[in-house]
Formats: sequence, structure tokens, C-alpha cells
Amino acid sequence: MTNLAWQIGAVKVTRVVEMELPVRYNPRYSFLRDATPDALAEMPWLYPHFVTPEGALVLSIHALLVDAPGMKLVVDTCVGNDKARALLRGQKLQTQFLAHITEAGFAREKVDAVVCTHLHVDHVGWNTMLEGGKWVPTFPNARYLIGRTEYEHWMKAGEGETVEIMADSVTPVFQAGLAQTVEMDHRLSPEIRLVPTPGHTPGHVSVMIESGGRTAVITGDMMHHPCQVSRPDWPSEFDDDKQAGAARRNTMIREWADRPILVIGTHFAAPTAGRIRADGHGYRFDTAAT
Repeated sequence: MTNLAWQIGAVKVTRVVEMELPVRYNPRYSFLRDATPDALAEMPWLYPHFVTPEGALVLSIHALLVDAPGMKLVVDTCVGNDKARALLRGQKLQTQFLAHITEAGFAREKVDAVVCTHLHVDHVGWNTMLEGGKWVPTFPNARYLIGRTEYEHWMKAGEGETVEIMADSVTPVFQAGLAQTVEMDHRLSPEIRLVPTPGHTPGHVSVMIESGGRTAVITGDMMHHPCQVSRPDWPSEFDDDKQAGAARRNTMIREWADRPILVIGTHFAAPTAGRIRADGHGYRFDTAAT
């Protein structure tokens, strides 16, 4: 898949896709329960990029490579190879993800920092890689910046796949001395800072980029799909606190709307980035204004 890239002043952001997932509506279980084909059809601007003609959501799992002055940063590290996950029905990925980020100028030894917006399976996988039968940090010279609130929350989880995710994708970077727990408003550099956006998880953050008079934000899972720009009240099945998540989305959408802020969706399919515009009594995601 072709990489997409955006320039925000002196900062370049490049999207590298690990996989895309069409999510079909199932009345017995749905990732976005309210996003029925009929409800989505009321938002014609979603087509053809974000919804299929049959009404399935199109989602992307990708990393965002941030090339800023003095820093090469990876935001969210996808699912990773060699890890049997429920998301993939127990299958293990074997992708060329590392080769693709190297082609984008981010050879793993040259990465200075890694930020995980939260610690779900599809945001931490390439924190580590399998080498000699052991999970080792993929980016050996990077600082892994993990939200303190997020880390403490998931370290208390004592069951299910979360235990495995922490054991193979998070704990090894702490054991290697590369991890640093940070507050939800941590500043990484003059151009890059974290913004608290809890709800999907207790310590969820988004990443704000400000350079040369331009602004962009990497959403993380504050929003999973552009339909939530119009319907911030639609929760994801995976939101830890659905009410808090909806409230935060509503606040952020109102704050970003009709301003020169490039919104880069962590799970938005291509073209992935756009601006939030007022649309009648609500809002829409405008990809023509990148």
C-alpha cells in the first residue's frame, strides 16, 4: 500500500500501513454498534473511502512516523509479527512492516522515540520483535514513552489476552531499560506534545504537532472511524468508559472544528487526514482540505 505523508511546518508525518480491515455490520455484535448501513448512508461524505458500497466500515491499522527536528518518532506500533492475537483469530502476522518503515527513512536503529497512545493490541505490537526465541525491543536506541496512568491500569489486569500483550510487547522494553512512564500532557519536543483524551482507555492520549504556524493531531483511538466526527455519541465496543469517551470526542471535535488543524486518524483508511468542518447541526470530516 502506498505510504501517505503530510508536512506540518518542519515536521513530516508518514503513514505506514500494516493491514486494512473491512468491518461488516453484525446485529449480534458490532465494533461500532450504532453504525448500521442505513445510519452510515445518511453521511454521503463517508463514501467511497471510509465505507464500502455494502455498508461495511473500512479501518486501517498503521503506524505514523513523525520526522521532527532532532527526533524520529514512531506513534503506535500496530499488531506486530509472530504474535497470535484474537483480533486475527489466533493467526500470526508475517508482514514487511520493518522494511516499509526503513524505506520511509525510519530504520529501526535510527528511531529516537516511540509513543503508544494506549496499550491495546494494535498499538504496541512492534514495540518488540522475536529474536532468538525472545521478545526484544524493536527500536534499540529509542525511548519508549508510556503513559503512567495507562501503564498502571493495564499492569493491574490479571486475565485474558491483556496479560500476554503486556508480557511480550510492553514488559520487555521496561526490562531493557528503554521505557519511561510519562504524564498525559508530556512534551516530547518544541513541536510535539501529548494531549489527554481518556475514555477509550483511562490513560489514552493523542499527539499534537505544532510547527511553522501549522497544527496537526494524531487521534489514537479517541475516534476509530470518521463517522464518529458526525456522531461522537457512537461508542466503540472496546471503549473502557463509553460515556467519558463520547464526552471527550464531542469536546475535541468542537475544539478542532473549522480551524486549520489537520486531523490524522490512527485507524482512518486512506486518505486518512483531513479537517473537521461544521455541517448543518453537526460536523463532517473533510479530506479535500488537507
